[in-house]
Amino acid sequence: MSRKAAGIRSSAAPTLVDVARVAGVSPITVSRALGRPEVVTDATRKRVLEAVRATGYVPNLAAGSLASSRSRLVAIFLPTIANSIFADTVQALTARLAAAGYQTLLGLTGYSPEQEEALLEAVLGRRPDGIVLTGTEHTQASRERLARVGIPLVEAWDLSEHPVDMLVGFSHEAVGQAVARYLIGKGYRRVSVVGIDDPRGMRRYRSLVAALQGHVTAPVASRILPAPATLAVGREGLARLLQENAAGDVVVCSSDTVAQGVMAEALSRGLRIPEDLAVMGFGDLSSAAHTHPPLSTVRVDGPRIGCAIAEALLARFAEPAAARQPLRLDVGFELVERSSA
Repeated sequence: MSRKAAGIRSSAAPTLVDVARVAGVSPITVSRALGRPEVVTDATRKRVLEAVRATGYVPNLAAGSLASSRSRLVAIFLPTIANSIFADTVQALTARLAAAGYQTLLGLTGYSPEQEEALLEAVLGRRPDGIVLTGTEHTQASRERLARVGIPLVEAWDLSEHPVDMLVGFSHEAVGQAVARYLIGKGYRRVSVVGIDDPRGMRRYRSLVAALQGHVTAPVASRILPAPATLAVGREGLARLLQENAAGDVVVCSSDTVAQGVMAEALSRGLRIPEDLAVMGFGDLSSAAHTHPPLSTVRVDGPRIGCAIAEALLARFAEPAAARQPLRLDVGFELVERSSA
């Protein structure tokens, strides 16, 4: 339906009253459908949204949030979108929030607590209803600010004994230990690492090295390169290890993307995987099962993390009085054995 057919003057900005007229409902119903969709029926909300599209109406969400004390906005901070390791989590999280009438705002921290602090400063002025942070490492200023504002917060993809609020993730130290046990069981005695300098990856690395003590014939050689994780990082890391004759029997990588770069470099040099060099990843990306050979890795249930974050936030939104109820959900991980290691 065109604006002319809806009886709206083309020179005038459409109003909420115009939307109500086209939808055949009251203005208050339009306001509720846009600001509090959970209190109207699906059929009514559909009619209102169709009228919004037909009229070209742009809701004043800022004014609505002032009146209702709700912005219906959730801020999600990620270290990077350069690879897809967080994609399943974000997809599940945003889909569940959207179904409940919430929109999301994405911010990139670049693995920097200081950049996270700057983003928080900018986002808090918009009064989001909830915040999702990747990891548990924040500046002291960020922790103090978040504690004062009292906005529901979920830290994700990590575990901590002292979360700021709610927590959904897994232990990176446990991942490192599990990978070490796996490598020892497979008989690998010369281990190397190629990774990036992200804090959670470094904790997996340190845990791996500690668990390998007494089980390897040489110190663990490592090449840690600047983030983000790319195929080029994997290729460069392995090239450096090979140049120094330090690659050993197996290369453990901080992500599947880096691991695939390592595999590409190895194959380009005529090395057989795993006969000449085994490779281990992390993340179980959708491509991991389809490399040649298929990549052994660590699977994290990203969709489960995303859904759990969304449900935790929605429960807090519905019952703010439950704010003192601690949530510390460990979703665990799974070691996936394929042909590369």
